[in-house]
Amino acid sequence: MNKDLMIEKTKSFVKDKLEHEGSGHDWFHIERVYNLAKYIAQKENADSFIVEMSSLLHDIDDWKFSNTNDTKTTVTENFLKSINIDDQYFKKIIKIIQTISFKGGVVDSTQHTIEGKVVQDADRLDAIGAIGIARTFTYGGSKSRVIYDPNLKPIDFKSLNEVKNSQNHTINHFYEKLLKLKVDLNGEERQVISGIAMHYKPEELVGKYVVLVANLKPVTLRGELSQGMILAAATDDDSVLKLVNPGELPTGSVVR
Repeated sequence: MNKDLMIEKTKSFVKDKLEHEGSGHDWFHIERVYNLAKYIAQKENADSFIVEMSSLLHDIDDWKFSNTNDTKTTVTENFLKSINIDDQYFKKIIKIIQTISFKGGVVDSTQHTIEGKVVQDADRLDAIGAIGIARTFTYGGSKSRVIYDPNLKPIDFKSLNEVKNSQNHTINHFYEKLLKLKVDLNGEERQVISGIAMHYKPEELVGKYVVLVANLKPVTLRGELSQGMILAAATDDDSVLKLVNPGELPTGSVVR
């Protein structure tokens, strides 16, 4: 199996499919993710072939462009079979692609291999900063969404169908990656809106001890009152974020 030749064939296939794609998931997005994933893979000692192939193919069967709400990867699978890729690589690449997308936080996108984590981090890094903001508005325009409508509130999605088919405006996309949390301060309940949805699923936070900055002026985020800020630490590129763990101190304990 000539891996270099397969990668070159895959680049040609993906570029042909996505070169003129108009929603922010075009060939140049793929190229940025590919180059970044290769760099991270080298640093993390991941299998470079799996990372390169997965990063190149991760948007070919993107659920946002299908007419159904499934996560089938038929086009990708047929292509991999056409280049006679070994079965061991086929299964690993498909598994990464099927679970890479955030999908409104309604499905499990946890990656269980270092290769999957590398590709997912590279993809998400292209969704932040100036490029990420530009891609968000490009996607909204491709779906004929207005930039902002105060009558359309952020949605707590319950299903993939809601994520895909809801009436929405583009600004809401930023708010819908926030989590609405309830924090117990020794009997006093605080509601906190936190931008950690890309790193934690709601069920992971149930019963978790956190450090809350509780003396901030309440603000309204995504149409909801936020009464504090949960402390977290992150890498410079935000690819890894962890909540500050105070240990199992009694709820309401004061940080000194």
